[in-house]
Amino acid sequence: MDEPGSCLARMRETAPLVHNITNFVAMAVMANVLIAAGASPAMVHAREEAAEFATLAHALTVNIGTADPDWGTAMEEAAAVMNGAGRPWVFDPVGVGATRFRQALSERLIALRPTVIRGNASEIRALAGLEGAARGVDAGDSVEAAAEAARLLACRTGGIVAVSGPVDYVTDGKEAYRVANGHPLMPRVTALGCALNGVIAAFCVGQPALAATTAALAFYGLAGETAARSARGRAASSRPSSMPWQR
Repeated sequence: MDEPGSCLARMRETAPLVHNITNFVAMAVMANVLIAAGASPAMVHAREEAAEFATLAHALTVNIGTADPDWGTAMEEAAAVMNGAGRPWVFDPVGVGATRFRQALSERLIALRPTVIRGNASEIRALAGLEGAARGVDAGDSVEAAAEAARLLACRTGGIVAVSGPVDYVTDGKEAYRVANGHPLMPRVTALGCALNGVIAAFCVGQPALAATTAALAFYGLAGETAARSARGRAASSRPSSMPWQR
């Protein structure tokens, strides 16, 4: 398994163009994270151009957080382009299992063989057909509770499955790795998980998907640890504190 630094250096040499069909909440954060990491982001989601633009990209991310039927079509068409071209694409099944629309769209998308599926424990369990405690974008299940679901899903899709949590779990259905880097502040920042999808996609360009995904998770966690060391003020606490007006 390559060191995260080696994978990062190779990614920066390529400076891949990452096409992101992501949610409204995440777009700005995701673009800034990708630029900081050394990749080039594009947020293109119109049904009329998503597939055409995908032909230009090195990698794709799909996030169904704020999907609608038109976006769903754009996601499927762009993913089909990447699949046909043998280029990496990452799928984040936000809130899958919460509604029939999300479940059906997710099933169609995984039929297009994503290179990596990344989600929380509840999402991975729901996508694998196991009962989970879904709470919108939050997980009601532990990472360890989703390990078997991740293995089954990886075998079913032929891709990598990454379960995000305090200790991330990554598997291709045969090998598995745990990544313990990160900081408790990270889940308290909106869209950091969504932005991680872009980093994984960028790392996967021209690199073995299992090693690249594991390295991306470690790199991202280390970046969070570094940022947390210099964080100051009330918002830098990993636990809620009382406000000045509260007695």
